[in-house]
Amino acid sequence: MHHNNPHHSWIGQIAANVRLRLSRTDGLLPLSVIGLFTGLVAGAVIIAFRLLVEGSQASFLPSGLPDNYEELPLILRFVLPIIGGLVIGIVFQFQAKGLYMLGISRLLERLNYHQGYLTLREFLLQFFGAAVAIISGHSVGREGPNVFLGAASGSLIGQALKLPNNAIRTLVGCGTAAGIAASFNTPLAGVIFALEVVMMEYSLASFMPVILAAVSANALSILVFGSEPAFNLPELHLGSLKEIPLLFILGVVIGSVAALYNHLLQQFTLHSRHMIFWQRTTLAGLLVALCGLGAPEVLGLGYDTVNSALLGELGLGLLVSIILFKLLATAASIGLGIPGGTIGPTLVIGASIGSLTALLATEYYPEFSSNIGLYALLGMGATMGASLQAPLAALTAILELTQNPQVVMPGMLVIVVAGLTSSEIFGKGSLFLGILKASGLDFRTDPIMQALRKVGVASTMDRSFHRLDYIAEREKANKLLSQGPEWLLISKEGRPIAVMPAVDLARHLQESEEPEIHLMDIPARRLQVTSIHLQATLQEALNKLNNSGAEAIYVEHCTAPTISHIYGILTHEHIESAYRY
Repeated sequence: MHHNNPHHSWIGQIAANVRLRLSRTDGLLPLSVIGLFTGLVAGAVIIAFRLLVEGSQASFLPSGLPDNYEELPLILRFVLPIIGGLVIGIVFQFQAKGLYMLGISRLLERLNYHQGYLTLREFLLQFFGAAVAIISGHSVGREGPNVFLGAASGSLIGQALKLPNNAIRTLVGCGTAAGIAASFNTPLAGVIFALEVVMMEYSLASFMPVILAAVSANALSILVFGSEPAFNLPELHLGSLKEIPLLFILGVVIGSVAALYNHLLQQFTLHSRHMIFWQRTTLAGLLVALCGLGAPEVLGLGYDTVNSALLGELGLGLLVSIILFKLLATAASIGLGIPGGTIGPTLVIGASIGSLTALLATEYYPEFSSNIGLYALLGMGATMGASLQAPLAALTAILELTQNPQVVMPGMLVIVVAGLTSSEIFGKGSLFLGILKASGLDFRTDPIMQALRKVGVASTMDRSFHRLDYIAEREKANKLLSQGPEWLLISKEGRPIAVMPAVDLARHLQESEEPEIHLMDIPARRLQVTSIHLQATLQEALNKLNNSGAEAIYVEHCTAPTISHIYGILTHEHIESAYRY
């Protein structure tokens, strides 16, 4: 015998009400609370990842310094990336079940086509795969893995709480912001990156939770690692407005290099798609090892190289070597499937180009006396902005890193010129979208789809309906109609088969006297139906209608393995009203 537990029923009702509120665009308070919690969880995950990587590096690198691959014996420097690539390849070959693309590109694909659903398998593969990649000296960054791990944390929390899919998408954005905020101590850049690159929207419903997530993750990171900035920045200043032509040239050069970077990465991805995965990652290790022989500074994250470039400690020849070998090593690592990030390498390449530009200008035009640190910093922001096509996130990052408003004007100029050069002259869009397309996946987004992704079906469905068997007694039909429903969901053997306006049945009852009504035979507007779950967004509902050939949807939620409850009816008109008004 089944006994109702009033306590469980009360909790279940509250949970159902919260989920219903989150499916609408006004569920800001509960979503903000969950966003704050997501930031704390994501921050803890990112701290654990960083401790694993830096602890492992300190155990074998000379002087116990992270990234000090330059002082390793030559043979170890050569062998380490190859072993790392082989280990990653073998683990993924047997554990990934065909899932070889991770990072931000994977995140964008899951957001666009799968409502941001990420799995625990992906989370673990990214965590340990990226750790092995960085520890073994591959030319990758930790920011991409941090973003993915944060986003996956948000997605898994949303799934565990059975939140509507539009809320899960926002939690993915929260985790993304937490990843960037905890990487550089730049919470605002994390928020802008999440909205500009990943969610591709700015709205109050997503803005507030994402801000809280970035703040909480950043606070946790400061608690563990302190508030020291990610890079050692010298005094930064623009000598005079006479340097503006030089800044313009720097933007054009960086835009060209960013386009080359994106192109190389796409080519490696495109031409390695049909290789066995462990062979791809081992080949990546070999190419990185060879690049490391030419310039050992390209191994690992390269933050020490960025600091040296900012302080003007690198000579012309070394800067040229770092730029060339870092481009090749990173394109090989990421393009051949190493699960690391692409943002960190853009900072190394950009700082080196900026430093090189300032050194050349000072040598040939001494009257400029260009500030090397400023040019290196502008190079970092411009390379990141141009390769990701994320100018606002890049500008916010360099502003937060320096806490110096004087970098805004030159930063805006260089970042915009670099972005336009890469996209308009060389036709290169976002690096992440390029990787997706080279992997055989398309990515499209438009304002209507963005609007529909933000709203759950529960907020738009019509709950004014009654279920009625396809053969109904006249008395029962009249009793149901007296309650004033908009729709009748017609069932046969307990399964919904069609939906019809209640007014059509009322009209038939007035015109006929038959005691039994065959609802599938009377003159009426009957719509073919299909089902969708309560967590779905309006985008999923529209896709379901278009792909199934049905004309209406009934929204259901499984309360037990064999028991489902129907909550409402959804038609094309309901969906259109959501983005028209």
